[in-house]
Amino acid sequence: MRVLISADMEGATGVTWPADVEPGTEQWQRCRSMFTSDVNAAIAGLHAGGATEVLVNEAHSTMRNLLLERLDERASMLTGRHKDLSMVEGVQRGDVDGVVFLGYHCGAGEEGVLAHTYLPNSVTGVWLDGGTAGEGRLNAAVCAEFGAPVVLVTGDDKACADAARYAPSARTVAVKDHVSRYAAVCRPPGRTHAAIAEAAQDAMELAGRTEPLRRAEPYGVEVEVDAEHLAGAAAVVPGVERVGARRVRYTSPTAYDMIRCFKAVTTLISNAVEDRYG
Repeated sequence: MRVLISADMEGATGVTWPADVEPGTEQWQRCRSMFTSDVNAAIAGLHAGGATEVLVNEAHSTMRNLLLERLDERASMLTGRHKDLSMVEGVQRGDVDGVVFLGYHCGAGEEGVLAHTYLPNSVTGVWLDGGTAGEGRLNAAVCAEFGAPVVLVTGDDKACADAARYAPSARTVAVKDHVSRYAAVCRPPGRTHAAIAEAAQDAMELAGRTEPLRRAEPYGVEVEVDAEHLAGAAAVVPGVERVGARRVRYTSPTAYDMIRCFKAVTTLISNAVEDRYG
């Protein structure tokens, strides 16, 4: 049984503040250890539940945050940028029996610790097929297209509640409780490690290839930004059209195309942001 762990950092144990996840800061160095502990807990539980191969795909920022020298030796790690499917790179192999969304968070414009969608700011909302969508829902659509079920989600309590919308059967572990975007009541690593390991073992009951999802209708995505010129930057991508002063829309025939277009849109938005004025 092959399992893919998509490991993001904002929803990791102890993380509440931008400096906790910004590469190069003192706090980031400290939080990398707790992030790695969460991943190791998942690896241990997955193997206890019957996994034979675990691939950890680094999914945060530079995608060079986990401490390889401390990684459970039964797993392998895909680290670094750039990757075709970004956060769920590896699922397209077609042999993944289950996916873990570890350290996930709520989407832009939603309530949750460090809530955002791909970009830490600038993007104020994302909608998939008319419903709000954070990284979890977007990535889950891609996983479904390749027949890989999401079996476990960890993050704050809001992220776990959000998972019920896109992976209702998945096990969830809240490593902290939301207080504000930059504050949470956190469990210490010893407790979260045990909770994640237990949930990961149970989650293997849900693992197993599913029929790849094929849709007759295209995926429709809308992205709202906090400044008019950013919508203009996003609309440079072929097929992306402005539907408002600060909103763009596009459609894609597959989830694979949908997430790749989203990556292009957010890259152009990010590159159009200027200091202070955004």
